[in-house]
Amino acid sequence: MKYNRLKGVDNEILSLKDELSSMNALLLKLEDIDDLDIQVKEWRDQIRELSYDIEDRVDYFMYQLKARVDMASERRKRYNFDETLSSSIGVVPIDPRLPALYAEKENLVGIDTPRVELIRFLTEGEDKLLQKLQVVSIVGLGGLGKTTLARQVYEKIGGQFDCQAFVSVSQKPVIRKIFKNILINITELNYGAIDAWDEERLINKLREFLNDKRYFVVIDDIWSTTVWTTIRCAFCENHRGSKILCTTRIISVAETCCSADCKNIYEMKPLSDVYAEKLFIKRIFGSEDQCPAYLKDIYIDILRRCGGLPLAIISLASLLANKPRTKEQWGRYRNSICSATENVPSTCLLYLSTFPEDVLIWRDPLIRRWIAEGFITTQGEGGRTLEEVGECYFNELINRSMIQPEEIQYDGQAHACRMHDMILDLIISKSVVENFIISFSHNYLLGCQDKVIRRLSLDCRERDVILPATMALSSARSLVVYGSTEHIPLISAFHVLRTVAIESNDKLKNCYLRDIGRLFQLKYLRLSEVSISELPEQIGELQELQTLELQRTSIKELPKSIVRLKNLVFLVADGITLPEGIGNMKALQKLVGVKVDISTPVDCLRELGGLNDLRRLYIIWCVSDAYPDKKTYTDSFISCIDELCTFKLRYLQVGCDVTNDSSLDFMLDSWYHPPYPLYNFQMTTYYCFPIIPEWMATLFNVAFLDINVTSVGKDVLRILGDLPSLLSLSITTKTIVSERLVFGSNGFQCLKEFYFHSWHDVVGPLLFEVGAMPKLEKFRFNLSAQTAGSLNSNFYVGLHNMVCLKNLVIEVDCREARAEQVEATEAAAKNAIANNPLPDHLNVQIRRNWVHRIIKDTVMGNSVVEQQEETTVKIHYN
Repeated sequence: MKYNRLKGVDNEILSLKDELSSMNALLLKLEDIDDLDIQVKEWRDQIRELSYDIEDRVDYFMYQLKARVDMASERRKRYNFDETLSSSIGVVPIDPRLPALYAEKENLVGIDTPRVELIRFLTEGEDKLLQKLQVVSIVGLGGLGKTTLARQVYEKIGGQFDCQAFVSVSQKPVIRKIFKNILINITELNYGAIDAWDEERLINKLREFLNDKRYFVVIDDIWSTTVWTTIRCAFCENHRGSKILCTTRIISVAETCCSADCKNIYEMKPLSDVYAEKLFIKRIFGSEDQCPAYLKDIYIDILRRCGGLPLAIISLASLLANKPRTKEQWGRYRNSICSATENVPSTCLLYLSTFPEDVLIWRDPLIRRWIAEGFITTQGEGGRTLEEVGECYFNELINRSMIQPEEIQYDGQAHACRMHDMILDLIISKSVVENFIISFSHNYLLGCQDKVIRRLSLDCRERDVILPATMALSSARSLVVYGSTEHIPLISAFHVLRTVAIESNDKLKNCYLRDIGRLFQLKYLRLSEVSISELPEQIGELQELQTLELQRTSIKELPKSIVRLKNLVFLVADGITLPEGIGNMKALQKLVGVKVDISTPVDCLRELGGLNDLRRLYIIWCVSDAYPDKKTYTDSFISCIDELCTFKLRYLQVGCDVTNDSSLDFMLDSWYHPPYPLYNFQMTTYYCFPIIPEWMATLFNVAFLDINVTSVGKDVLRILGDLPSLLSLSITTKTIVSERLVFGSNGFQCLKEFYFHSWHDVVGPLLFEVGAMPKLEKFRFNLSAQTAGSLNSNFYVGLHNMVCLKNLVIEVDCREARAEQVEATEAAAKNAIANNPLPDHLNVQIRRNWVHRIIKDTVMGNSVVEQQEETTVKIHYN
C-alpha cells in the first residue's frame, strides 16, 4: 500500500515536471516573438510566473522527501552505482574573423569621411582659436559608432600632443573614478594611494600636471551637463592649443561641452543605405560578389529594421553568418531577428543584466551561475559537460557581437567579456518587460517591485542602497550585491535562492550567513573581497551547493561540515587549510587555493588522490624541510598527484611558502609516474628548482608552463624547446649559465608567449637566431635597474628574426636602485629599440615596477615619483 502510494506521488511529480518542461519549451518560442496579441502576452507572462512557482514547490517537496529517504538509506546501504565518465569534445571556437575586425577599425565602412571632418574641426581655424583650449562634441544615437570614431581620431592625432587620455563616463558615473583614470592615463603613473584621494585633490593634481602641457583628452559617453561641468574643472586654460573631444547622445550636453566662442558639434548620422549594405555584406560574405542575388530582397528588409546603426547591423549580420543561405531560412529569421539569441537560451543573455555597467564579466563564474539558475540543464552532444555547453553559449554570444571579448589568452579563448551600453540597454529593457530582475543602484530602481521578485541586484559601489521595507523577497532566486553596504536583506527573507554573489563589501559581518542552512536550493555562493573571516557550520546543510568561491576574504579555515557537500563541484579559495575528510567530496572538479602544512593529516593527501573527477588543483606546500616526518608528507603528496593524473587532473598549480624553509626539492625525482597528461603546470612561489626536472621532458601535452629554475643554460632550453604542444612559457631564474643565451631555430616551434624573468641581470645578450620561435607573438622580460644601469644597446640580439612578434614588454625592476640607475636602464632599453632592427608593426612597452622601492630619489627626469603611492610607470612606444 505504501509502495503504491509513493509510486503514485512519484508519477504525479513526473507529470508536473513534464508539464513544466512543455511550458518552458512554449515560453522559449513565445519570448522570441515581439508582435504578440495583448491577451497572448498576458497569458505568456502568467505561464512564466506559474512555471517559476511550480518549480519552486516541486523542489521544496523533493527536498522534504529526500530528507526522509536519506534517513532510511543510512540504515540500509545495499546499492553501489558506477560513476559514468563522459568523454569531452571541443567547444565552439571563437570566430577567427574577430581579431581582424577589431584590428582594422580604421577600415570600417563609412568611417573615413567622419574621421577627416572631425580632425578638421580639431586642427583648422584661426590662430587665436587654435591656441585656446578647444572642446568638440560628437553627438548621436547609441550604436552609431561615436566611440569608434573618437578612438580613430585619438589614435590619428594623439601623437601631436604632449600627453593624452581616453576615458569613459557612462550613464551612472563615479566622478572620483573618472578623475583617477584621467590622471593615470595623462601622467602614465599608477598612484598606490590614489583610491583615498577626494575629488578636490585629484582635480588639483591634474591641473598642476597639465599647466604647462599641450594635451588631448577624449571624454566618452557623457549623459549629464552637471557631470561635464564637474569634469571640466580639471582642465586648465593654458593657451597651448589643447583639445578635448566629447561624445554624447544628448544634444544639450553636446552644446554645454563646446567652448563658448567656438561651437563645434559634429552630429553623427546613420549609415546611408549604400554603406549599410556594404557593412552587412562584408560581415557575412566578405565581398559583394559572394552574396547570392536571391537573398537581396530579404537582407534589404532586414537592414531597414537596423535604421543605419552600425552596431545593430553587425549584431544581426553575425546572427545570420552561420545560418544556411537559403531564401526560406533567411525569410524565417527576418521575422524574429530581434531576439538575436537563436541556439542560446534567451535567459543566458538576460542574466547579464545582473552585472553593473562597465564591470568585467569573467567567463567561468558566469557559466557556473547559468548552470545554478537552471539555464543550462542538458549536456551537449558527444558527452559534453554543462560547463562546455555554457562555454559554447558564451562563444556564440561573442561571435554574434552581443558581448565583447576580453582577456584573450594564449589559446585564443576569451576568459572574460564586457557589454556595449546599447546591447545592455536592450537586455535591461527586455528583462524589465519579462520581470526577469529587479535592480537598485544608488536609489535608482529598475523594474517593477509590485510584481513577484525573481532576481535582485544591488549596486552599492557609489552609495548605499536601502530597500523598501514592504518588498517581498521570498520568491527571489538570485541575490547579487556589489559594493559596501550594511543593508543587505537578511538571509531569512529568502526561501528559494539558487545563487548568491556578494562582492567588494568591507561591511559584511560573519553573522550575516548565520541562517544560510535554510537555503536548501542554493547552488552557487560567491564571496569576493568581503570582510568575513569564517563560514558557519550550517554550510554543510547546503546539499545542492555546486560552487563555493571565497576570494580575497579573511577565511583561512573551512568548517568541518564542508566535507558533507557531496555535490560541490568547484571550490575556490585563498590559502585555506585542506579540510579533513576531503575524500567525501567526490564531485569536486576544481580545487583552488588549499594549503598543506604539518597540521594537515597525511590521510587528507591520500583522500585527495582519490578524487577521480578532479581536473584543476592549486595547492600550497607549507611543510618545512626541517620537519622530522617530512618524507611521509612528500611521498603522500607525490602519490596523490600521480593518482590524480591517471584520472582527470590536467591543470596543476603548486605554491610553496619559502618563509618557513619549505621547498619543492622533492618534486625533482620522486615521481612514480611522470605527470605527462598535464595541459598546464604552474609554480606560484619564490622557490626555484636547482636543476630542470627530467620529468618535464615528458610533458608532451602541456600548453602552458610557468617554472622557476636556479640557472638557465642550453640544457634547459633544449628540454623545454622540444615540448611539442607548448604555447605559453614563463621562466624565472637566478642566473644564466653561459655568457649569452642562444635561442636557435630547432625548438619552441609552437610557442606564442614567452616571459623571461631573471633575479639578476643577464651578463651577455639574449641571442635569437634566424628561425627562432617562428610563431612567437609576445615577449616579455625584465631588467634590474640596480645592476643594469651600465648595459649597452646589445643586451638582446636578433629580435627581428622572430617574424610573428607583435608585442615586446621590457620591465625595469626599480627595487633598491637609485634614480639615475633607473634612468640609465631605461636609456639602454630605448637605445636598443632605436639602434637594433625590430619586426614590423611591433608594439613596445617599457614599464617601471616597484617604484616605491627606489633609494632616496623622488624625481626621475620629467616624472615625479611619489614614494609609498606609486607602484608602476608605463612608457609606450609604437
